[in-house]
Amino acid sequence: MSGLFITLEGGEGSGKSTQAGLLKRWFADLYPGREILVTREPGGTEPAEEIRNILVNGAADKLAVQTEALLMIAARIEHVLKVVKPALMRNAIVICDRFSDSTLVYQGLAHGQDVDLLRSIHKFGFSDLRPDITFVLDVPPELGLQRAETRAKEPISESRFEEKGLSFHKSVRDGFIKLAKDEPFRLIIIDASGTAEQTDKLIKQHILEKLQRHHANDAQEQGS
Repeated sequence: MSGLFITLEGGEGSGKSTQAGLLKRWFADLYPGREILVTREPGGTEPAEEIRNILVNGAADKLAVQTEALLMIAARIEHVLKVVKPALMRNAIVICDRFSDSTLVYQGLAHGQDVDLLRSIHKFGFSDLRPDITFVLDVPPELGLQRAETRAKEPISESRFEEKGLSFHKSVRDGFIKLAKDEPFRLIIIDASGTAEQTDKLIKQHILEKLQRHHANDAQEQGS
């Protein structure tokens, strides 16, 4: 499969959507004419957006964690099969605000659920598709929730997960750190506690390094 698949992960208020927009503009300057798709999860298709409405609104405890996990993955399968995979086949750069790592953390590690089981359900849905690189935007939960509280004053707040409490969000942060330790070549932890501009700079440094290594490997293979 062609294309470049980048995902942004992290707790509430970590600035994922902001960084996705900044990345899109940067890639547009870097690769004029290349398709750049910014999308999000849960969502990305009409059915997945309907599922999103169930997941992100209402009382924090309205769904069992198992129900929550299956709804997340159902929305993701629709998104991958109808949006992400076709875009990658067109050689697009796909930037996604959350992906399967969020489910492994939010519905898995943070609740003490079986992460391998969640991985197997993902595999059933869309085989072995994984991002080329994942940035975990790391902020202390207290700061993230404070930022999210400001966002919640907007007309559409989608604040159900913020209402799960500080202890849960500390577990979420720990979960992302654990995943990053398990897959250090794919998941890159970024300190997102500063300004959006500072976070953006750190992300782009890592992407440029990855692209340089990729081009060097290609040149080596062509020369051998």
